[in-house]
Amino acid sequence: MIFLTVIAVTYTIPWDSYLIRTGIWSYPPNVIAGYTLCDIPLEEIFFFAIQTYNTSLIYLLLGKVIFHPAHIQGSLESGTAKSIGRFGQSALLAIFFLSLQAAKVEGRGTYLALILVWASPVLFFIWTLCYSHILSLRWPNTLLPIAFPTGYLWIVDTLALRRGTWIIEDSTKLGIYLWPGLEIEEAVFFFLTNLIIVCGLICTDHYMAVLATFPSLFPSLPPYPSPRLLFDALTTSENEYPKDRLLGMKDAVNRLRGKSRSFWVASSAFDGRLRVDLLMLYSFCRVADDLIDEAPSYPAAVEALRSLRHFLDLAYTPIAKRPEDISSYVRRTFPAEYQSAFFLLPTEYLPREPLDELLEGFGTDLTFSKPRNDYANVEIKTEADLNLYARRVAGTVAELCLHLVFNHCQETDGVPEDIQQQLIAKGIEMGVALQYVNIARDIEVDARMRPGARVYLPRTWLDESAIDVKDLVRSCDYDSLSWSVGSNDSPLSPSKREVEAKIETLRGRLLKLGMSHFHASRPAIEEIPQTWGARRGMRVAVESYIEIGRAIAREMET
Repeated sequence: MIFLTVIAVTYTIPWDSYLIRTGIWSYPPNVIAGYTLCDIPLEEIFFFAIQTYNTSLIYLLLGKVIFHPAHIQGSLESGTAKSIGRFGQSALLAIFFLSLQAAKVEGRGTYLALILVWASPVLFFIWTLCYSHILSLRWPNTLLPIAFPTGYLWIVDTLALRRGTWIIEDSTKLGIYLWPGLEIEEAVFFFLTNLIIVCGLICTDHYMAVLATFPSLFPSLPPYPSPRLLFDALTTSENEYPKDRLLGMKDAVNRLRGKSRSFWVASSAFDGRLRVDLLMLYSFCRVADDLIDEAPSYPAAVEALRSLRHFLDLAYTPIAKRPEDISSYVRRTFPAEYQSAFFLLPTEYLPREPLDELLEGFGTDLTFSKPRNDYANVEIKTEADLNLYARRVAGTVAELCLHLVFNHCQETDGVPEDIQQQLIAKGIEMGVALQYVNIARDIEVDARMRPGARVYLPRTWLDESAIDVKDLVRSCDYDSLSWSVGSNDSPLSPSKREVEAKIETLRGRLLKLGMSHFHASRPAIEEIPQTWGARRGMRVAVESYIEIGRAIAREMET
């Protein structure tokens, strides 16, 4: 933002100085402090800086969630985008040359012509560099950061012109008003300045994303890239961008937006390659879970779990010793829409053991789907079993995320090995806390799953509360007629209500246990490195999940 502000002020000073010296606009002496730079009042220079800052801030607030690597087009650019890009270039060139000619003929259109001569070269340069990225973004992320400050400045400028804070020479303006008191030239100027700022920010984000997305092209990436590194990104041909990686990024974004919305939003608090690798890790976890949960049959789910384990065998075997090519295995074994998640898993930064444990947790889920499940074969019989399951399906993910943090931050904010182990232990406990919240929220949803209703509440808890697991499942069924403890019980019988009340008691017990783990592990977040937004991102991710538990607790109290 500071870099862009410096460029904006530096580029605008000569132009604004020319306008004042030639009398196109002026400032009454009684409305300014009197200090000038190149005949420009310091208030005007401050305005250049504050406008750039404010518009940039709005853009960042509205666009923080954007994952810019997924908007890099490279060789994926469509023919339509290329046509629009060429049209934009031609239009901006035409505007520049026509405005240049008009500016030479001093008259009523001089001021507007000089505005266009000043703005069009910058817009042409930015548009040429990253028009495909600009076109790929959703309109709220591009038009709103332009519209909000432009509308505000139009109103402020109207008030200033009416009060005579600055004056435009009548012979150089068209005499056309957007509304009473606002010259069309001023309206165009503020629109174009905000357009330049927003497009400049998108262009900066584009090349920062290029650096973050392609470690094969840019092996070393500091948190604040040097001008030389940005220049290297600028001059690297798009034909060198790995196409499979671009496609994989887009697949991961679409997958997480649809099925892991909370983590997708929370990931926006992370920066650079750390965010990229966290999303790729979470995409793999999502795919692995889906391959098992969405398998058409129990044998197919068992085979999917076996295939996932074999993938890890290949991924963590040195290339020279692999019994088969990992790319061929993935393409032969897994559906096409899932394959990119395997190729982009950052195994170079991740130990294997947590991934194996994660699959063990998915194996526990699979026990619920065994044929003729009478709930007697479920592995979660005690509170210790529940803790082990939560450690496997959530604690492992926290551990893997922390390994990515430590690896990406080691050059600038390294963490000693003993502290790493302490943070990992607390991270696993935090994962347990969040999984307990997840289970508490979804007791009914899990019990309705078919085939094989899932009951994660420990069997010992159910026995203590005198709840039969079959009655729990029936009480959670959408079809209330499935409830029948006795032949004379109605869907709203006291027996059904009694079971539901006991479920609520167990939900509260599980939430309380989860919150105790949360409070025990929460202080460790403040020990995580700050580089790449790691500490901030972990804080946001945890709080977004734990707030679900707080909301459930508040609802239970009412």
